[in-house]
Amino acid sequence: MDFATVLGIISAFGLVTIAIFMGGGVKLFINVPALMIVVGGTLGATMISYPLRDVFGVFAVAKKAVFTKNISIKQLISRFVDFAKKSRKEGILALEGEVKGVKDEFLKKGVQLSIDGLEPQEIEDVLETEVGFIRSRHQLGAEVFTTMGTFSPALGMIGTLIGLVQMLQTLDDPSRIGPAMAVALLTTFYGSIMANIVCLPIAGKLRVRSKEEVLTKEMTIRGIISLANGDNPRILEQRLMAFIPPDQRESSFKY
Repeated sequence: MDFATVLGIISAFGLVTIAIFMGGGVKLFINVPALMIVVGGTLGATMISYPLRDVFGVFAVAKKAVFTKNISIKQLISRFVDFAKKSRKEGILALEGEVKGVKDEFLKKGVQLSIDGLEPQEIEDVLETEVGFIRSRHQLGAEVFTTMGTFSPALGMIGTLIGLVQMLQTLDDPSRIGPAMAVALLTTFYGSIMANIVCLPIAGKLRVRSKEEVLTKEMTIRGIISLANGDNPRILEQRLMAFIPPDQRESSFKY
């Protein structure tokens, strides 16, 4: 679980909720018609913009914003160095036993292609194609949430107009002015909350997650190509370290 995401959710929703309770209680901010306008309208507008499978599939993608494992770049480099040492000493076929214990399917697939004897360029083409589709899927998820974050304030404004029209039509009945005004104000409130605390932050987090995963995949490709070329473990390590900042580079070799 990502600590920054959890802390952000607690601070954003927590402080807003505390402010609501300090101002008179949460019941004042619960309005079913306003929720129907904002939430239902936003989902409906999003489904008009994207296929149904993409809209509902994006909620599974959203789990990556919270429930995600930190990518260990150093561990990945160390694993490739071990692979390179074994390959140089016993031949690349010796990695057949090592690859069975690899949980990363992308890494496992790449190493297996090297063991099968494919040319480095062919391996790179296969893996780069897969990375391209991974990038596209992640981009779609971020786009859908960005779209929802764009629509929700607009639906909030539509709800405000609906509430104002209802209020103006009932000026002769003071008892009906309050509910209409509540719809007018709360739809704007719900739209702002949905956009700025839910949808847009999730979209931003998904973009960050995508960059992290694509970086790891690119590192994996470079490592696999080095394995297929039979590069020296030191050279392989230096090539992979080029992907990380200089202050984080720690070589496993003593120079």
